[in-house]
Amino acid sequence: MSVNTDAGAGLRAGRREWTGLAVLALPTLLLSLDMSVLYLALPHLSESLGADATQQLWILDIYSFMLAGFLVTMGTLGDRIGRRKLLLTGAAAFGVASIVAAYSTSPQMLIAARALLGVAGATLMPSTMALIRNMFKDPKQMGSAIGVWFACFMGGATLGPLVGGVLLEHFWWGSAFLLGVPVMVLLLVVGPQLLPEYRDENAGRIDLASVALSLAAILPTIYGLKELARTGVHPMPVAAVVVGVAFGAVFFLRQRRLTDPLLDLRLFANRHFSTATVIGLLAGIVMAGVTLVSTLYLQTVQGLSPISAGSWLLPQNVAMVVGVMTAPALARRFHPAYVASAGLLIAGAGLVLHTQVPATGGLPLLVGGLVLSSFGIAFPMSLTMNMIMASVAPEKAGSAASISETSGEFGVAVGVAALGSLSAFVYRSHVTDGLPSGLPSDAIGTARESITAAVATAHDLAGDLGAGLLDSARAAFTGGLNAVAATGAVIFIALAVVSALVLRDNGAQAPAPRTDGEPPQADAGAADGGRADGGALPGERTDGEPVLVGAHEAR
Repeated sequence: MSVNTDAGAGLRAGRREWTGLAVLALPTLLLSLDMSVLYLALPHLSESLGADATQQLWILDIYSFMLAGFLVTMGTLGDRIGRRKLLLTGAAAFGVASIVAAYSTSPQMLIAARALLGVAGATLMPSTMALIRNMFKDPKQMGSAIGVWFACFMGGATLGPLVGGVLLEHFWWGSAFLLGVPVMVLLLVVGPQLLPEYRDENAGRIDLASVALSLAAILPTIYGLKELARTGVHPMPVAAVVVGVAFGAVFFLRQRRLTDPLLDLRLFANRHFSTATVIGLLAGIVMAGVTLVSTLYLQTVQGLSPISAGSWLLPQNVAMVVGVMTAPALARRFHPAYVASAGLLIAGAGLVLHTQVPATGGLPLLVGGLVLSSFGIAFPMSLTMNMIMASVAPEKAGSAASISETSGEFGVAVGVAALGSLSAFVYRSHVTDGLPSGLPSDAIGTARESITAAVATAHDLAGDLGAGLLDSARAAFTGGLNAVAATGAVIFIALAVVSALVLRDNGAQAPAPRTDGEPPQADAGAADGGRADGGALPGERTDGEPVLVGAHEAR
């Protein structure tokens, strides 16, 4: 491998590293494909196993609960025991759990298998990203590699409905879970030859109390947010969120006191890391909320079947794949902060288009807005992950990746809950506008509950009464969709300004590890300043001088 003489470039990756990236892309593709396939398989497996409505929800949700709960722990564990070792261990566990899920004989067995899949998935995601940080030390190549990673993730979501449809047409529902087995076997065979091992030799022990506190904080919070989005405000989900937040406060207080914390809070002292993390979190909130209400719009307002609605959502996934591959190329010519900012403005423009979607004939505007916003948001998605990984020292890559991915899980949950609630509020406020006279009071009460309840009630009413209720409900729901889009547009435009102002400064590029075993070296320059206690930030030299990276070379 040749040495790149550009500032902060380090060693350039060769054929071995790019082949290793292809290996890392396999579990990434699988994890996103697996989730989208499950949605299609759910009716089939529910009928076969006799799963009731509550069990169906747990089959869907337990995976994301366990994934979110264990990401922080597994990211830090990989830093300590070795990222390749954790990745291969997780691959073996994922393969075994996939077989158990495929041949489950009861809903309870499938729920348990899905829980194991979630834990195994938590070992795979931060390990793949951390290994990319270790394999691609040149900032330009790292940006391209992360773009490939994101493209595979979105590609899996795009291919999921197509692959799932073929499998379920020709095989039984368990075949959807068996997709992961050959992928994991291949990873176990070629991973040791192509992937490097990396761990922090100076890391301390895992603090088990912190692990327990992180689970006690994340699991109830994610559960409560999902339930608030699904059932509205009730004592149980509210209490779950309160309990989760309380445990989270205790968790953060404990991390501040530990010499070897599970979550290194010093990472957030780097403003490039913290800003990029916040941008990713808020972008996830907006896109999750917009996608939720758009999906409901397609089915309840446009009257499409689930399969037809899903097919109209495919263009946005394709646009996102194109966006994540385009962003690194643009970042080589222009400052990454400005590329990310431009993407956010494009995404905001897509949501402005969304605000104009009418209740009748709104399909072109809806799909066009989703495509534009998905293409635009792909720019900051790929570039901020690159900023996050490049702004931390190599030994903290697993922790940084887990923080980013955990914030993504929270973003989806918060987006569904918060923007879903905003849509519901607007709907309930306007559903009674323009109702036909003579409508039964119980029908009005039912229609206020949700758009799906209104549609069902309208079908039971005869003539003009049913048609009038349906028109009023669809107009009210479309108003909620427009309100969510307007909120998202404001957030994206604000984030575009933040990105251009905060991330345009030369970032603190973490030094690449030397191959002779000596501590990493870095050049002096200007960056964010030190910690309050005088210690070194990730990406700083131990003498207090920060690392300088050229404006266009940083990412």
